[in-house]
Amino acid sequence: MRLGIIGGTGGMGTFFARVFREAGWEVLISGPATALTNIDLARTADVVMVSVPIKKTMAVIEEIAPHLRDDQVLCDLTSLKAAPVAAMLRTRAAVLGLHPMFGPTTPTLAGQTVVACPARINPDQADLLLDALKAGGARVIEMDPAAHDQLMAVVQGLTHYTTLTLAGTMRRLGVDLDTLLAVTSPVYRTEMALVGRLLGQDPALYAAILQENPAMPAALDAFREAAAEAERAVRDGEKEFVDLFARDAAFFSAYIEEATEESEALVQCLATR
Repeated sequence: MRLGIIGGTGGMGTFFARVFREAGWEVLISGPATALTNIDLARTADVVMVSVPIKKTMAVIEEIAPHLRDDQVLCDLTSLKAAPVAAMLRTRAAVLGLHPMFGPTTPTLAGQTVVACPARINPDQADLLLDALKAGGARVIEMDPAAHDQLMAVVQGLTHYTTLTLAGTMRRLGVDLDTLLAVTSPVYRTEMALVGRLLGQDPALYAAILQENPAMPAALDAFREAAAEAERAVRDGEKEFVDLFARDAAFFSAYIEEATEESEALVQCLATR
């Protein structure tokens, strides 16, 4: 099988080119500096994979749409699914949305999660792609595109928004980071490491995740309401705080034991460095 990756010279494109070559596929790539154009690739590949930034994805799909056939498979790797899948469905190709839940610096697929959104594709075509991912050690979870975006508003969007809010709060307080880190225990240093990690990345990626997901406004509304509720509990006294804590603990009850074990393992790793 011949896989063509549009954006194959980028981080994620390069990662998946390696994955599929190792699985025995012939891989073609197009990028800003390649002789092979996106249209050349769309005309010749059995499977066309779009691996470009979120804001460019729709334009690329529209560019190649007239050149795709009904015997081809079209998929994308963006972290949003509803809009790209809808755009891909306007082509003649079979459609499978993909979202790797990891970054391109990950060394292998082993232990990683990939969300798959089969939209218009027969099981044999889907299995051809997904089996290559599973063979590399990935866990594949199938999901509806709209449900995916709603979940990503929490998994990615709300997490990133909270991290940015924490960073902005510390900046406003004028916190001395060197002094803070000197007195920070491993568990809280993990929190600080996540803040620093995010702020060391490309802001355009996070802007797109937060701004392009149609489910984000509802998530942000819920965040503001929860923040106001927590502020009232902090100001109003111990009983109110304990009541709020109990409600949230009840919601997380099925995960608390696992979360404690996982976070303890992380703490021990940091403590023994």
